[in-house]
Amino acid sequence: MSIVPVLPSHAARDELPKALRRFRAEGASAEPVIFGAHRRPEAVMIPFDLYSQLLPAIERLAVERETEQLAARSE
Repeated sequence: MSIVPVLPSHAARDELPKALRRFRAEGASAEPVIFGAHRRPEAVMIPFDLYSQLLPAIERLAVERETEQLAARSE
């Protein structure tokens, strides 16, 4: 994936209708919208199709993190 510019929050809000049209047209392959204060990435909007595909991996990572934290506490 190429580097995507980080939009300020107000620009991301203005970009929302266009991003939704792109998400509908391109589905999971649509370019994400990355935004944050002072052009520092803080959040990302992605198509729901992509989120659905990523959800199992996200859940696996959350379980791994929790397992690592529990293991660290028991040491």
